[in-house]
Amino acid sequence: MEPSWLLGGAALLLLLLLLLPALLALSPAAHFQLKIGFYCVLCVVASALAVPLCLLRHGGRTVRNMRIIKNIVKTFKYIYGLRFEVKGLENFQIERPCVIVSNHQSILDMMGLMEILPDNCVQIGKKELLYTGPVGLIMYLGGVIFINRKSTSSAKTVMSGVVQTMLDENVKVWIYPEGTRNGNGDLLPFKKGAFHIAVQAQVPIIPVVYSSFSSFYNPAKKLFISGKIQVEVLQPIETKGLKDEDVTDLTERCYCTMRETFFRLSGMTSEANGSMQGPQQ
Repeated sequence: MEPSWLLGGAALLLLLLLLLPALLALSPAAHFQLKIGFYCVLCVVASALAVPLCLLRHGGRTVRNMRIIKNIVKTFKYIYGLRFEVKGLENFQIERPCVIVSNHQSILDMMGLMEILPDNCVQIGKKELLYTGPVGLIMYLGGVIFINRKSTSSAKTVMSGVVQTMLDENVKVWIYPEGTRNGNGDLLPFKKGAFHIAVQAQVPIIPVVYSSFSSFYNPAKKLFISGKIQVEVLQPIETKGLKDEDVTDLTERCYCTMRETFFRLSGMTSEANGSMQGPQQ
């Protein structure tokens, strides 16, 4: 990688940071679009700068690169005035593999993910992300496991491979069981893939819940301001002795626990958001 290219990327990022205060004096809609656009540019530039660091440090694709990526992304919160209050990090302190599941609200979830990401942890993401330029490349170098969500047979094959990777390499796997971003103030029904993985591997599930972003981030209202995010890492849920026929109950128990925690952290009540929704088939 050319040193001049790196300097050019760093200069562009610095210029964007210097111009940001003046540009934010625009209308609320322009303010929102600008901040989202800047976030996307920030992700691309930061990814491009991180690629040579990962290659020089570890030589290629490895979960150890996630520590480099994590340290870079954790600086984003200062640019956007976001503050994280985290509880329960001690629940990550287990020596064996596990499946981590969390709610998925917006493109900003990456900042929340990297704020608490434990060492030796990989994520599962949709295959389309692999083709997003420097962002896809840095995800690849960080060991992200890409799946084709449009192909059921391919997904099942990948899930089997995830189980083997977890056990062989002693890694944690982070999955968004809702399957897609959801900013409607509730949790979508959970897909069962993460829970099948945990049961097949006989490893614990660790739920992670982020409070609602709606008080500071709302695309419908063109709202994007500074704010506070409460995060809670819940106690591990054991799967030893469970079988495939137990997956539905396991999924529903985890969903209800996370949904209740989400409302508590967000200062809402479940009654105000309708009745409980079960897991997807």
